[in-house]
Amino acid sequence: MPTPAKPGKHPFDRIIDTIEWTAAFFVGLVALNVFVAVLLRKVFSTSIPDSYDIGRMLLGILIFWGIAATSYRGGHITVDLLWSAASARYKRWIDVFATLVLLLVVTVQTIMLFDKVALTLADEVKTYDLQIPVWPFFAVAWLGDACAVLLIAIRTWRLLFQPDAIEEHPEARVSE
Repeated sequence: MPTPAKPGKHPFDRIIDTIEWTAAFFVGLVALNVFVAVLLRKVFSTSIPDSYDIGRMLLGILIFWGIAATSYRGGHITVDLLWSAASARYKRWIDVFATLVLLLVVTVQTIMLFDKVALTLADEVKTYDLQIPVWPFFAVAWLGDACAVLLIAIRTWRLLFQPDAIEEHPEARVSE
């Protein structure tokens, strides 16, 4: 679990901590939604109107904010056969290359997701029961994706110009 930002921290670190705490908030929100929906269904034989739609949109938001939270720390799933056999210098360049590819892919994804938000707003898509507009949920998911681009850009900057500010590669700690 990330620790709250300290006043003397670099602005990048405060941004990173804020994004990680936001992702953690959405994990809690999804868990609360599932818990309340199951409790109402099993104990009171009733349900929250639109709970399914809201739950799946919250899950989508969680996925995109999760991408943001894992992108900076390198906590996503990786296959590092080549990396583990490389020297320290080449490990750094492999990390730079991989991060640049990730930055490109997530940037394109963010642009495409923005189009989806705009189309959902223009089409006035709403939930079935309560007629809640869907676009704000999509916009919050897009914001998480945009934060992922920001964090990947920070990681790229640090890999290139401040390599000491990056935590060691997660696979380097496997032997502990």
